[in-house]
Amino acid sequence: MASKRAAWLVGLVLMALAQAASALLPIQTWETQRGARVLFVENHDLPMLDVSVDFPAGSGFDTREKNGAASMTNNMLRLGAGGMDENAIALRLADVGAQYGGRMDTDRAGVGMRMLSSRRERDAGLDVLMRILTQPEFPAPVLEREKARLIAALKEADTKPETIASRAFQRLVYPTHPYGLRSSGEVETVSKLTRDDLTAFYKRYYTADRAIVAIMGDVSRDDAAAIAESLTAPLPSSEGAAPALPPVTEAAKAESRWITHPATQSHIMIGATGIRRDDPDYFALFVGNHILGGGGFTSRMTDEVRQKRGLAYSAYSYFAPMLREGPFVIGMQTKGEQASEALAVARKTLADFVANGPTAKELAAAKKNIIGGFPMRIDSNRKIHEYLAVIGFYRLPLTYLDDFVKRVEAVTAEQIKAAFQKRVHPDRMITVVVGQPERQAALPAAATQ
Repeated sequence: MASKRAAWLVGLVLMALAQAASALLPIQTWETQRGARVLFVENHDLPMLDVSVDFPAGSGFDTREKNGAASMTNNMLRLGAGGMDENAIALRLADVGAQYGGRMDTDRAGVGMRMLSSRRERDAGLDVLMRILTQPEFPAPVLEREKARLIAALKEADTKPETIASRAFQRLVYPTHPYGLRSSGEVETVSKLTRDDLTAFYKRYYTADRAIVAIMGDVSRDDAAAIAESLTAPLPSSEGAAPALPPVTEAAKAESRWITHPATQSHIMIGATGIRRDDPDYFALFVGNHILGGGGFTSRMTDEVRQKRGLAYSAYSYFAPMLREGPFVIGMQTKGEQASEALAVARKTLADFVANGPTAKELAAAKKNIIGGFPMRIDSNRKIHEYLAVIGFYRLPLTYLDDFVKRVEAVTAEQIKAAFQKRVHPDRMITVVVGQPERQAALPAAATQ
């Protein structure tokens, strides 16, 4: 079985690298009777089935008053549904070897299940998934327990410098946008959440016509259609206009925030609003960022900050593309007395890259590295299923994976330079440093507040 699967994956990769005319992933797509979008890849090499249902119901759809409702709603789905309490759900899944997985980020929220495709196990797993998704009970005693657990975790997290830096950074980059809210909520807002809040959030956002169903594995097209119908038909109906995230406002000037903390390491974050998931320059920015700070030990940030000067063990950068403009981030940890120098080096490295773009040697190495690592992106059913869900949610082309290698190959240094100059403005970066103040005496004036 393993050799058969390996051959299948190798075949897929070879097709991609050769830019074959046939599809890498033969994605079938359709809508259920109630309007849910379905993406399906049929594969019988493993007796497994991965199923997920997502909605535009992430923490970006929280309000400031009810911050945490999105996360708590998603978490509570599996803790009582369809006449089963959390223990009964766990036992039922264990009996058939099924694995439940909730999904929650800024844009998306949903549920998923990995199970054997044999009839008994599949039917049992899907029955539990259907109950979790369509018959949540949000039991009040469990909600109070989960609130207490989360509040304790939030209080503990708020003592850690990395959490403090991340929260301050998000708030400065997105001062009025829900992307600036903490995905799990705040102590003050979580403590006030009620069962009615979760029920209202569920009915508004977990609706049939906004569902995206991703199915990957050992079932036929007819079986996949029946599964999608059974999971989405009982969902609530939409009421009112489709939920939409407000536009993101880009910072007009640089801003810096220094926060005192007794940690021996200073946590540094630099960044701003970045790009949407459907940005036409996505691949230029993706390849460019690999060179700047996304390529690990081969990136400029690591070379300048770590290799040449030993200022930090690691330095990185990334774009987090979302429905709206997600953040562009540069991050590192360094000794307090080196924070000033590390910050200056990172800023200069960014400014040089934006002004001049990559060298031909850097671009060639980045393409080789990205393309060479492409097979690892799709070397399991789980990874392919995850791509399927992303393609469906963000409405990316169905040929996204087929086109991935050739889109990377087509990127030029000029495109990277132009894309960075259009979207990354070194003179308008948000900077947050969390560490000991006495070790920050020599910080650049431009970075202090």
